Amino acid sequence: MKIQENISLKPYNTFGIDKKAKFFTQISSENEVIEALKYASSQNTPLIILGGGSNILLTDDLNALVIKIEIKGMRLIKESEEEVFVEVGAGENWHEFVLHCIEKNWSGVENLSLIPGTVGASPMQNIGAYGVEIKEVFDGLYAVNRETLDREYFGWDDCKFGYRESVFKNTLKGKYVITKVVFKLKKQHTFHTEYGAILQTLEEMNIKDLSIQAVSNAVIKIRQSKLPDPKVIGNAGSFFKNPTISIPHFERLKRENPTIPGFPNEEGIKVPAAWLIEQAGWKGYTQENIGVHKLQPLVLVNYGGGDGKEIANLSKKIQESIKEKFNVDLHAEVNFL
Repeated sequence: MKIQENISLKPYNTFGIDKKAKFFTQISSENEVIEALKYASSQNTPLIILGGGSNILLTDDLNALVIKIEIKGMRLIKESEEEVFVEVGAGENWHEFVLHCIEKNWSGVENLSLIPGTVGASPMQNIGAYGVEIKEVFDGLYAVNRETLDREYFGWDDCKFGYRESVFKNTLKGKYVITKVVFKLKKQHTFHTEYGAILQTLEEMNIKDLSIQAVSNAVIKIRQSKLPDPKVIGNAGSFFKNPTISIPHFERLKRENPTIPGFPNEEGIKVPAAWLIEQAGWKGYTQENIGVHKLQPLVLVNYGGGDGKEIANLSKKIQESIKEKFNVDLHAEVNFL
């Protein structure tokens, strides 16, 4: 394990924000995780975990040891006639893992194609897209306890999954370092094409025989048409969660805004944050080097040279305007550091 000092984190976050870490190291094994934890303790400095850097907003230099998780490997650990169980290193690129599953003809994650980030972050925030969430294919994970340095196992129930939530974003936040994740995938395919524009896109692609590869290709095409490439324009994908409001609240908004979309769930009606933001006039907004994407109002962008605090302030203004116009609270999906 090599510790570097005063390292720019610009290459390690998809917003492309130029902030520095006091200490920085790249970790490729569980033993190195334990070494890093011991080092942070000896230096009496905080420790911050970095995966793909696709779900963070850097607002200041980090007076901490930043560890970049690079634990790799994809291993079939058991299978039955219907299922396979695959153990994946937390540092594996998420989309590369999806492509690996498609190549092996294992289904369950094809709707999650092209989501940025690493495998280790996927259960933390229960990533989801086009009608599928991680909790549907998750079996368990291994993590190092940051206080005891013990390796612990968390099953499905232990993770307490919610909408873009898990126990690691709540009661256990900052207490563990995820090192490996086990997924349960299917040999027999069930296709989820009813969400969003998947069916329409499959028709446009002239797909006659449905396959997990075809679904993945459709999802990729949709995402590329809507979301800016972080390599071209700095962003962290969806900045806000889609809020859920009560049925009476939705009905009041519907009377005032007949075109408002809504999707029933267990807690009420989920309303697309992108629709709210666009109706409030933020779509395409620019402020010097930052702004709201012209095609997808759910995405805040750094056009180059933008500062994390500026983006944080813009997000606060958007939240305030949505609260004032619709009496709806928007919550950030991105983590502020």
